[in-house]
Amino acid sequence: MQKTEVHAAAAPLRIESLDQEGRGIARRDGKTIFIEGALPGELVTASIFRKKPNFEIGHAQTVLEASSSRTTPRCVYFGVCGGCALQHIDFPTQVAAKQRVLEDALRHIGKVEAEEILAPIQGPAWEYRHRARFTSRYVEKKGGVLVGFHEKRSSFVADMTSCEVVPARISALLPLLRELVGALTIRHRLPQIELAVGEGADVLVLRVLEPPTAADEALLRAFADRHRVHLYLQPGGPQTITPFHPAAAADLHYVLPEFDVRIYFEPTDFTQVNHAVNRVLVRRALSLLAPEPGERVADMFCGLGNFSLPIARLGAEVLGVEGSDALVARAKSNAERNGLGARAQFRSMNIFEIDAERLAGFGRFDRMLIDPPRDGAIELVKALGAEGLRRIVYVSCNASTLARDAAVLVNEKGYALKAAGVVNMFPHTAHVESIALFVRDA
Repeated sequence: MQKTEVHAAAAPLRIESLDQEGRGIARRDGKTIFIEGALPGELVTASIFRKKPNFEIGHAQTVLEASSSRTTPRCVYFGVCGGCALQHIDFPTQVAAKQRVLEDALRHIGKVEAEEILAPIQGPAWEYRHRARFTSRYVEKKGGVLVGFHEKRSSFVADMTSCEVVPARISALLPLLRELVGALTIRHRLPQIELAVGEGADVLVLRVLEPPTAADEALLRAFADRHRVHLYLQPGGPQTITPFHPAAAADLHYVLPEFDVRIYFEPTDFTQVNHAVNRVLVRRALSLLAPEPGERVADMFCGLGNFSLPIARLGAEVLGVEGSDALVARAKSNAERNGLGARAQFRSMNIFEIDAERLAGFGRFDRMLIDPPRDGAIELVKALGAEGLRRIVYVSCNASTLARDAAVLVNEKGYALKAAGVVNMFPHTAHVESIALFVRDA
């Protein structure tokens, strides 16, 4: 890895605000300076590791005047591990900062403002992460195998033996996984371990670049039995993932108890990492969408049916649309297993390439839920017509693309942005999820 040149800042900096990545913003001589680890109102000295004509980036070196929002990070690896960026900020301030990011994006990018700011959706601050992707690497200088997240701004693996944002039983496995991989003959050929946690099963998917030996297999089976985890092997692409031990597939699922729905998934399927917050998010989304029995509702980017099946449970007819054939197949299976096959149908389509004609081919909808990836849903919102659809709930994982799409909905399609708020799906990170309600008068 190329070394980063570090320069000491000439004088203390007064921090004005936080940016979208949780860095403090200061200004000097017409230049914006982004300071990792600094909070609004603080006076800090900084080490600068990147200089450009119009901006600089550094990290806080000494806090001369501390903010009342500053707190002691719970994780001993904070600042080294790149998994969290905000543990030095108290929880209420983290949420408030994300709310400002959303409002600023809507105002400055979309040129729109919500009529109502919704109360933030929150959940547990720790042990919330039910999905994770750990890197595994043999590092001779460190005395063996490292298993963890990447270091901050680095391709190196953090030398960590615990993690505060995964369940405690998974955190306790990190040093044991280091020992396990270090004992394998394929230790140099096992670059990744992916975690998937369900209601009744913990799965670890080992990316193996060559087959384990018989001796390796014996060690893996013993580990799985001792720690009650399911081990899967992935020798190639996602389609090559298969159960190793136990040989039967794990019963991976999460529940949405308010809607009497159980969602089954495969270890590398996309699911929300925070099951507790997801339950509140689904409740909020359906409250805003307000589907009624007999109505026809579209769930765009439907995935496994996270929103589709609760919509169907309320009596509406729902069509879920998703670009992945595999996810569509599992959404159909989930509908049948929950007794909702008659009211929940699913289709495969690349929504990023949808146009008005293709959208019209689905028929008329009364309401629509949109839950896109980070790129947003610009082609979909452009394709919306003037008939029928009066209410849209948009769940976003990128405030910037939500704001861009909101501009089209408000300024070109005649919708009002009735409400918007943040969803703290990833505590202690700068990641901003949000939800917005758009309504068009009849």
